[in-house]
Formats: sequence, C-alpha cells, structure tokens
Amino acid sequence: MQITIDGKACSCEKGEYVLEVARRNGIVIPTLCHHPAVPGRGCCRVCLVEATEHGRTKVVTACVYPVKEGLEVQTDTKRIREERSMVLAFMEKRARESERIRDLCKIYHAPDVVRIADGETTRCILCGLCVTACRALGTGAIAAIDRGIDKRIATPYDNPSAECIGCGSCAHICPTGNITYEDDAETRTIWKRTFTLARCEECGEVIGTEEEFAYAAGLSGLDEVPRLCPSCRRHHDAQSIKAALGA
Repeated sequence: MQITIDGKACSCEKGEYVLEVARRNGIVIPTLCHHPAVPGRGCCRVCLVEATEHGRTKVVTACVYPVKEGLEVQTDTKRIREERSMVLAFMEKRARESERIRDLCKIYHAPDVVRIADGETTRCILCGLCVTACRALGTGAIAAIDRGIDKRIATPYDNPSAECIGCGSCAHICPTGNITYEDDAETRTIWKRTFTLARCEECGEVIGTEEEFAYAAGLSGLDEVPRLCPSCRRHHDAQSIKAALGA
C-alpha cells in the first residue's frame, strides 16, 4: 500500500506504523520514548503528527499509529510545532538536566510554563523504556515506584537489587541519559551494586559482567557460555566453517 508523508509517496505494509515508514524514507520525526528494540509506547507525545483520512484531519502519535491505504501525514505543520513545543515545555519542568530535552526545547521554541512551579529536577521523563528492557531480559530489577509527582524509576526500596546483573541495558536504552554506570579496570557499578567485569577470552575486551554470563548460562542450561566479543566470535565462526568445509 501507499501513504503520503509531507507530500512524499511512501510504500508500506499492513501492520507498520507511521514513524517507521517515515524513517525508512528519510523523514525526521523526533522521538524520546521510542526504541526499535521494544514495542511502541506512545507516552512521550513528541512524535505527534497530523493524519488525514477521508477528508478528516487529527493529531496522532506516529510511533503507534498504523498505516492505512491513502493516509496523508504532515509532520511539521504550525499546529504540530505548537503541540510539540507545549509537550516539551512541560517535560522540561521535570527534566531540565537533560541536554537532549533542552536541545529539543530550543528547536521547537518551548515556552516557560510559569504556572508550574520549579521543583526537584532530573533527567528522567518516565518513558519506561528502561523498565521494559529490564523486564524483557527476564530480570525485572527496576520498576516505577511511588505515585504522582513522586513517581520515579528505582530498585525495590532503593536497595541494591539481587535481580540486577549489571548488563547496563537500562542505561543504554535511556533516551535522556538519566541512568548511568561507572566502569573501572575490573568492575562496573550501577544501581548501587558493583559487578565484576567479564572479558573476551581471545582479545581481552570487556564484554559484560560475570553476573550476565552466569545468568545466560542458567537460561541456556549450560555450565558456561562462550566468552567472545562480536569480532572474535565472527572469526571463530569463520574458522569453524572453514574447517568443516575442508573436512
């Protein structure tokens, strides 16, 4: 099927969403809570666009809006820029420490919402990507706690979580850099726990934590899983294939 985005005809398939079709065609729609590794969440509202169907236009969330034959999308109208600027203005009240939020506020000329008092700020926008990634791994070490203006992401009771394996997936997927970790030569510290780093058995590159490999071994039913970085694994696989063909 075909849809039109900013006047450009775009081919797509049933089941796709506006955002992924736009990106495939080089059309930029800003996002914060979206990540291709997890299902669409549609909670940050930064990816708002105008969608026109059967002569009627409405504002929709691009990351979770399914494509339909003949759909017309506008990503950067005056109305959309105003909507995004207000979304970002409210978000900035909570996440002023985030450089990415500040940059988006400048791009969309977000106003200062004076009727909302400045309070304690962070870089977290409560998008939930970190929680989703942690849960997808099967660990569930972090979650949203408290309610209302006190809602935040943390480990149970803010104590070091026995479920955490120190993989850093939560930090890597965080769109605003709110979750951080520290590595030194031998250890990684994250969520108030310190983990021993694991290294590639061929080249010595850091490839995770000892707890990660123990967890992976438990899932696979093996005593131990191979400890190879992507480069050494490709080399090892190529050598194995070569040996098999030679045999």
